[in-house]
Amino acid sequence: MANDPVRIYSTGKPYLAELIRQMLSHYDILSFIVNKQDSAYKIGDIEIYVYQDDVLRAKKLIREFEEA
Repeated sequence: MANDPVRIYSTGKPYLAELIRQMLSHYDILSFIVNKQDSAYKIGDIEIYVYQDDVLRAKKLIREFEEA
């Protein structure tokens, strides 16, 4: 469905996930972070999700962000 959330990015760095979430918000893309890291050892990923309608645009913006 068009309103289902889709994982578009994952990282082990919390600050990077937050920077990307803020960048997407700047472009009016609603996103949210799911932290799957173990709280004691910081093992695991932090995932960013957006809704299906914004997947292509969000992935393009993230690619441009990483290249800068």
